[in-house]
Amino acid sequence: MSSPNPSNTEPSAAEQVPTWQPPRRKNAQGGTSPQVEKALVDVRQKIYPRSVTGVFARWRVWLVLATQIIFYGLPWIEWHGRQAVLFDLAARKFYLFGMILWPQDVIYLTVLLLLSAFSLFLFTAMAGRLFCGYACPQTVYTEIFMWVERKIEGDRLARIRLDEQPWTIRKIRIKALKHLAWVVIAFWTGYTFIGYFAPIRELGGDLLSLSLGPWQWFWLLFYAFATWGNAGFMREAVCKYMCPYARFQSVMVDNDTFVVTYDHVRGDPRGGRSRKIDHKSAGMGDCVDCSLCVQVCPTGIDIRDGLQYMCIGCGACVDACNQVMDKMSYEPGLIRYTSGRAITERLTQAQVRKRMLRPRVLSYILILTVIFGAFVYSLGTRVPMRMDIMRDRGALGREVPGGFYENVYQLQLINTSETGMNVSLSAAGLSGLTLQTAEGRSDQVYVEPAANRLVAVVARLPIQEAKPGLYNIAIEAVSHHENGRETVVTESTSFYVPQ
Repeated sequence: MSSPNPSNTEPSAAEQVPTWQPPRRKNAQGGTSPQVEKALVDVRQKIYPRSVTGVFARWRVWLVLATQIIFYGLPWIEWHGRQAVLFDLAARKFYLFGMILWPQDVIYLTVLLLLSAFSLFLFTAMAGRLFCGYACPQTVYTEIFMWVERKIEGDRLARIRLDEQPWTIRKIRIKALKHLAWVVIAFWTGYTFIGYFAPIRELGGDLLSLSLGPWQWFWLLFYAFATWGNAGFMREAVCKYMCPYARFQSVMVDNDTFVVTYDHVRGDPRGGRSRKIDHKSAGMGDCVDCSLCVQVCPTGIDIRDGLQYMCIGCGACVDACNQVMDKMSYEPGLIRYTSGRAITERLTQAQVRKRMLRPRVLSYILILTVIFGAFVYSLGTRVPMRMDIMRDRGALGREVPGGFYENVYQLQLINTSETGMNVSLSAAGLSGLTLQTAEGRSDQVYVEPAANRLVAVVARLPIQEAKPGLYNIAIEAVSHHENGRETVVTESTSFYVPQ
């Protein structure tokens, strides 16, 4: 066996033949850009996260269970004989337990979006990407799919070996079983998703008989495919390259924000060592350079390089590092949730927590409190009846037999409650003005529960009571609900007296 070439000898001709390399981007000085090459390699490289146990791992498990119980369970809850949560787009009604929202209630959706946005700002300013690490659908379903993968293929090393093996009957069987489990979960997720927009108890029969509507088929398959693809294959690529939140989180955190942080003051210089030595006397830090923090990271980053936008704040590296510190009999918390200021100024956790309530955080809390209070008050005082008035533009005003001026209106009465109501109609603003329905010549109208009704009404005024012109009047609707509740709604309109 020949020995390696010494450093002062020329390589052989075979060794001088370069292997093919992808085109390299030049930097300003004409050299290659290592950042670009590393980014390209990271995109192509598959990440095999290692399983880990600990406090934050348990939190993730509990939050995965909580979010999925809510998502999969809500459509099956009944409320007064109907689905408790149903967004019926065809009927333009949103059912949220005892509340029914109509298109006119879009303001509530706007307020909910504002609450969600400011809550996200608050959580990010206080503790970084908590939502990403524990409640984001991408993170949650990736955790579910990785759990299935570990149960079928094994932990990190077993999965790496399996992928490196040639295709055999055993490998095909394991991969097929994994993807079958993934497809079942994804399909059930898609089925549940469309169950929020169509009665879920009827969807099962329609699905078995292949009688779903075209849009139902589309969203069922699309959502199932997106779940399978994002959680099974793209995984960390969504967090690193597609998620916009990862890009703008840097403007919402500061030096006092709690984030997953490596204590470089305590940990460096790194290096392997025996448990028996006094590493402090040897001039070494607490980090044993085991790389477990990298192996457990779902996005494959090294938290020791500092805070990075790819970090989703899941705390897996914290659990892994604490286990190593425990084995080495070192103090835990080499990687922990803390602030950048705590590392540089060597603050205790108690001192860091005191700095959390800074002006930015207090501003978010104040805004959230005001918006949430107004939202709750508006829901609590919400009138269960609405009335919209539309004038008949074809005949603004006319004289009819009997000595009356007559105006015709279309009233849209909306019953937002789940009990029927009898509505008494009247008009005010002019002496002698009366109001009746165009068909039954009555001032009483019945509106079904959670329904709307379009009613043509006629307002009449004796000729001798008014001169020609346009007058402001008010139409009043008094609803008498079957549960005994009474509601009064008044809307302004105009009455036209012709020449």
